[in-house]
Amino acid sequence: MAVEKRNFQISLAGWSLHRSIGEGEGKIPMLDMPKLARQEFGIGAIELVNQMLPASDAAYLDKLARNAADNDVKILLTMVDGEGAIGDLDADKRADAVVRHQKWIDVTEYLGGHTIRMNWVGAANDVASRPAELKAFIDRCVPEFRKLCDYGDSKNINVVIENHGGASSEPGALIQLMVAVDHPRFGTLPDFGNFPDHVDKYLATDLMMNFAKAVSAKCHDFDDETGLETTMDYERLIAIVVDQHGYHGHIGIEFEGGRLSEFEGIKACKKLLETLQG
Repeated sequence: MAVEKRNFQISLAGWSLHRSIGEGEGKIPMLDMPKLARQEFGIGAIELVNQMLPASDAAYLDKLARNAADNDVKILLTMVDGEGAIGDLDADKRADAVVRHQKWIDVTEYLGGHTIRMNWVGAANDVASRPAELKAFIDRCVPEFRKLCDYGDSKNINVVIENHGGASSEPGALIQLMVAVDHPRFGTLPDFGNFPDHVDKYLATDLMMNFAKAVSAKCHDFDDETGLETTMDYERLIAIVVDQHGYHGHIGIEFEGGRLSEFEGIKACKKLLETLQG
C-alpha cells in the first residue's frame, strides 16, 4: 500500500514477550529485553510490565538501565497491574493504591521513562451502564488520581489509563473520567484491541486520542500474503492516530496472537507499521 510519509516511532511492549521472558529454564531473562529488542527486532524503545520484573530494587534496576544503555534502547513507560484499586469503596484501600502506584512512578523515573499505565478499577465491570453508580465511581477516584498525578508531576511522569476492561473500555465513561480529573499529567493509552464487541474501536480510538500520551498497537494475526493484520483495519487506525490527531510519539507493538510465535508476530507487526510509516 502506498501512503504518505508518516512521522511516528515504533516501540515494543514487554507483554508481547510474556511467554518468552521469565526466570525459569529455557526462558529469556527480563534483563535481556533491551538487547533482544535491538538485536532481534531492530527496535530502540521498550515498555515494561511491572509483573514481568522479578525485582525492583536499585541493584536490579541499575542492571536493566545499563543493558538498555548498552544497546541504545530507551525505556518509555511501565504498565502497572495488581497494585490496588484506585476506586475502591474503602477509603483506606484507595489511599493504599495511591502509595503502591507511587512506587512505580519512582521506578519509571529512575529508568528514564515518561509514563506509568495503571488500571481504572474498583467497581463492577458493567458500572458504565448505570449512570448514578458511574458518577459515584468517578467521584471517589478523582481525588486519588489527582494525588498520583501531582506526585507524577514532581517526577516528570505521566499517569495514563488504557482501555483495559470494565469502565476503562467504555469510551464514554473513560472520557468522563478524563474531564473530571482534569490534570495535565493525566491521559489515555489507546489500545487497538481492548474494546468489547459493542464498542466501535475506530470511534473509541478517535475519542481516546484527544487525551493520549502513548498508543498500543495490539495485534493478533497477519495475512501471510498481504502482511495486513486480520482482525482490524490498521491503516484506518494509524490514520486516526497520526494523520487526524497529529500523534508523533511511539506506537508500541503488543502482540497477543496464538498462530504465530511471539517473535514472528512482533516482526509482522513491525513490518506493517513500517509500511504505514510510508
